[in-house]
Amino acid sequence: MAHTGRRDAPELPDFSLLKRLARDQLIYLLEQLPGKKDLFIDADLMSLLDRIANVTTLKQHEVDKLYKVELKPIVSTSDQLCFLIRPRIQTVKWIADIVNSDKASGRFRRYKIIFTPQKFYACETVLEEQGVYGDVTTDEWAFYLLPLDDDIISLELPEFFRDNFLEGDQRWVTTAGSALRLVYSLYGPFSKVYGIGRCAKMVYESWRDQVEDGEQKARQPEIGNVFLIDRDVDFVTPLCSQVVYEGLVDDIFRIKCGSVEFGPEVTSSDKSLKVMVNSQDKVFNEIRNEHFSNVFGFLSQKARNLQTAYDKRRGMDIQQMKTFVSEELKGLKQEHRLLSLHIGASECIMKKKTKQDFQELLKTEHSLLEGFEVRECISFIEEHINRQVRQHKQSKTIVVDLLRTQRCRSSLCSYNLINRNISYGIEHLLTFANLKQIGLLVEQQPGETLTVMESKVGKLVNDKTAGKLTDAFSSLAKKSNFRALSKRLVLIPKSGEEYDLRVPRDMAYIFSGAYIPLSCKLIEQVLERDGWTGLEEVTRMLNGHEFAVTGGTNGTEARIKTDPQRIILVMFLGGCTYSEISALRFLGREKGYKFIVLTTAITNSARLLEALLDNHA
Repeated sequence: MAHTGRRDAPELPDFSLLKRLARDQLIYLLEQLPGKKDLFIDADLMSLLDRIANVTTLKQHEVDKLYKVELKPIVSTSDQLCFLIRPRIQTVKWIADIVNSDKASGRFRRYKIIFTPQKFYACETVLEEQGVYGDVTTDEWAFYLLPLDDDIISLELPEFFRDNFLEGDQRWVTTAGSALRLVYSLYGPFSKVYGIGRCAKMVYESWRDQVEDGEQKARQPEIGNVFLIDRDVDFVTPLCSQVVYEGLVDDIFRIKCGSVEFGPEVTSSDKSLKVMVNSQDKVFNEIRNEHFSNVFGFLSQKARNLQTAYDKRRGMDIQQMKTFVSEELKGLKQEHRLLSLHIGASECIMKKKTKQDFQELLKTEHSLLEGFEVRECISFIEEHINRQVRQHKQSKTIVVDLLRTQRCRSSLCSYNLINRNISYGIEHLLTFANLKQIGLLVEQQPGETLTVMESKVGKLVNDKTAGKLTDAFSSLAKKSNFRALSKRLVLIPKSGEEYDLRVPRDMAYIFSGAYIPLSCKLIEQVLERDGWTGLEEVTRMLNGHEFAVTGGTNGTEARIKTDPQRIILVMFLGGCTYSEISALRFLGREKGYKFIVLTTAITNSARLLEALLDNHA
């Protein structure tokens, strides 16, 4: 069932080295506090730490007890406390309160704070203001990259999106630059670096500033080209409903650090089960990139094949049975267990999506993307929203529908949503302000059509006498051109043509043949053109800050498609979806490339919205 592609695709680099380096550095930092100690870990670092150093490893280096940071008084009786945390002011204040409480009670302890991936000056300032700067030692666990799979690496920084694109806080830019430098030092030099977006350009410059002149050693590169892309270049794709299997598993069960916890409804028992979902799972690896409509057929065939393999035991003599048990039986049992889990997960997905009128929602979504029957689509979504309001559903579901209504229709609809916020609860006003600020909700002026608005934007962008546009209006210009971008890049396949999801012909299959993700199409076009030449109109509409810079190899070498030249690292700044990863895998199979996705976090429509919800909503 897995799509066949070119057989000459290169082998991917071994990213397990990243985990070994991270583990060794953490052990070194723990040993800087000799003797038994209790370790307090930020909640969002628990799953991440489990991938690097399990409890046994920590115990071997004198960690006595493990606690989750809960920002309340502690019960530890240890004389040495170690805190592994993100650089957050609230957490640092909590640690300062612990130290001051101990001092007030006359208790002496040793304290060590390990910030990851880096410590910020603001955190040290808090320690100083609270009068405990001299009582604690601080260090950095420069853990930038977690390999989630053979071709996925994550910074596991979901806050990157809100901090950079909403708050304008650029503190993570250096972190992203450091992550890129780590990849460069281990697997470079790169032939060429392409990018689009303001943040992408800053990350590139941060990386170049960090790379020392003598660091570019004469070694065989393992990665050829690098593409940096900002999430706000393409908001449409993460707001589209995912229909590839891996994306649906993430939507329903939430994949965390490459693993997922299946509940009793999947395991058919009274217990939950946590499993890794990656290329090591043979069943998952064959269906992860498939459109969900194909999954049940594959699983049924897999079950029949498995039964046939078991039936081989009949008629075997003793020697053949011994060989079967020692060489095949264990693998068959493991495959049977995985097959049962994915059948259970598929059934659960089917039930939940049916309950949510998933097919109707997909039909509406696709019509909005294509620009057909817009009034009917808006009426459907308005009624869907009203039902949720009446049933007191979670606000994030409501706002996802609003975003689909506006974003997929070029952010300009025929009615004013902002003035109707009161319908969804006055407590959500700040959330809507955030959505408007980032450009996901844009008010249309009364009486103006979309065409008139687009022409106004185009005139202002082209009019040199208008001077430099403000950031806010540049954002509007960028986010009101989806129809033009779609036409220019052919993002919507021709209507009326039969699309066989069993034999996909382009990246649109990840959205049932309705839409090719803008982000992935841009990457394809730039690689084909070896730069941005011919895409000037596209980058103008995206207000792109695009760049293409030759790296460590000369032009002649770059034109020779050696194995490293066909390995492309794509860095998503602000998160990427499993749908985009599936699309890039398809593109790689078709073109003979291998894509490595490096992202600040894995995202989807719900998580994108969670980042924009007001904290009190």
